[in-house]
Amino acid sequence: MELNTKGRYAVTAMADLARFGAGGAVPLSAIAERQHISLAYLEQLFGKLRRAGLVQSERGRAGGYRLDRPADKISVAEIMRAVDEGVRMTRCAGEDASPCIPGNRCLTHGLWDALGEQITWFLESVTLEEVIGGIAPFKLGRRLSRGQTPRDGKGSDPSPLPSVFNREAWREGSDPLSDPLPVGEQ
Repeated sequence: MELNTKGRYAVTAMADLARFGAGGAVPLSAIAERQHISLAYLEQLFGKLRRAGLVQSERGRAGGYRLDRPADKISVAEIMRAVDEGVRMTRCAGEDASPCIPGNRCLTHGLWDALGEQITWFLESVTLEEVIGGIAPFKLGRRLSRGQTPRDGKGSDPSPLPSVFNREAWREGSDPLSDPLPVGEQ
């Protein structure tokens, strides 16, 4: 998955606003200069952010934008939704839409769908304040050393995915992501 510039720029601009907006409204031209983002593009993004209730605009000599709520009350996911940035990991548009491949779901649909859910959870849990001040360690994924795998016995793995993707869990006609084997049957 790769975020397009719309989502990245919106989060970057909002982080700039959170960092430099404590003293009042921040002109978009200042954000554009500091972050090397086109002013015209920022104007488009901030129109959407304003309509979503994430920022307020102020007119006049000291005009610009300010956050509508404290930075610790705005999630990265809210910012991305405001500018229509999705995090879907599959080719299909969801369970209610047409499947990935005509006639059925693709073989890896469950994997990408689960990854998309993890990304969504992460973006919902990270606030704008954490973007500028540091993300809480418990929200960060573990980094594995070179050659280490999550199931090599070096520490516990809190992720349910190893049990979900256990070979025995792939019973014919089942979806291990929506119907995994109970823990005792692995």
